[in-house]
Amino acid sequence: MKRSLESLAREVGGKVIGDGSVVISGLAGIEGAQKGDITFASNERFFALLKETTASAAIVPQEIANLSLPLLIVKNPLLAAAKILALFTLRPYVAGGVSEMAWVSPSAKVSTDATIHPFASIGDEAEIGPRAIIHPFVSIGPQALIGEDCVIHPHVAIYRGCVLGKRVIVHAGTIIGADGFGFVKEGEANVKIPQVGIVEIEDDVEIGANCCIDRATFGKTLIKKGVKFDNLVQIGHNVQIGEHSIIVSQVGISGSTKLGRNVILAGQVGVVDHVEIGDNVMVGAQSGIHTDVPPHQVVVGSPALPHRQFLRVAAVWTKLPEMKRGLDRVRKRLEALEKKVGKEKGEA
Repeated sequence: MKRSLESLAREVGGKVIGDGSVVISGLAGIEGAQKGDITFASNERFFALLKETTASAAIVPQEIANLSLPLLIVKNPLLAAAKILALFTLRPYVAGGVSEMAWVSPSAKVSTDATIHPFASIGDEAEIGPRAIIHPFVSIGPQALIGEDCVIHPHVAIYRGCVLGKRVIVHAGTIIGADGFGFVKEGEANVKIPQVGIVEIEDDVEIGANCCIDRATFGKTLIKKGVKFDNLVQIGHNVQIGEHSIIVSQVGISGSTKLGRNVILAGQVGVVDHVEIGDNVMVGAQSGIHTDVPPHQVVVGSPALPHRQFLRVAAVWTKLPEMKRGLDRVRKRLEALEKKVGKEKGEA
């Protein structure tokens, strides 16, 4: 597919500086771009590289002096680049039907527009929506519901009764609906608490590879619309994650915790059970959340502190050995003075 720079500008709401008729056939990074490609520079750090690129045009946030390259001016070059890349790479869906090497329960309902690849398994009374793609070695449990335009990559298991909305993408190796980690002590024995709830995932959610989302003890574990998971994320039973939140790699969220809208948990964040994290909270990497976090906060550390306070603590942390040596000197001097005062009192 080929598009003029002017037509791409209309797609992303941008303005062309230079030759708008230049033909674009793809998008690439600045250093790897060739003639016919459009590239992008998100900020001034990369502007100098544009003078060396062989790309036919560039997406930038502002005009650049002394640059003959045609420019597409937008507020957010990365967002525009993502939309343009989708134009060049996404292909129209073509239904592949149900492979003869897949197993589909006679009681399952599979849309005639769905694609079921070899060695997939569709359980009793499960439903697969229009244009859904079920890749090889996927297991869809009984009564599970998979919405339209979902893409389920290889070796995913979706357990009984779990619900996926529209346009959900689940990457390889993820498990949705395994039992929540619920046990109660009887003496030294651990007695399992039956996990009878489900997992519900709303529209436009993307879940990375090798994630685990546990089913609820009662009710449902709920992932709301637009949430994005990185790889290797663990979500406990009855957790709720608000719209458009981002959960980065190796995050673990314990049971019955609630996240608001647009929350960002950076890599390796751990969250204890039964806490609430408000809307628009950002949590720094490797932080530990032990209590509720109010909305619109940036917190870091374990236990997590407001960002500015954490920076002050971190600044002191590096000086602790020196501070201890100073305190030891003061303590010795104080002890010497006390002995001297005590001796003088005894002599008096």
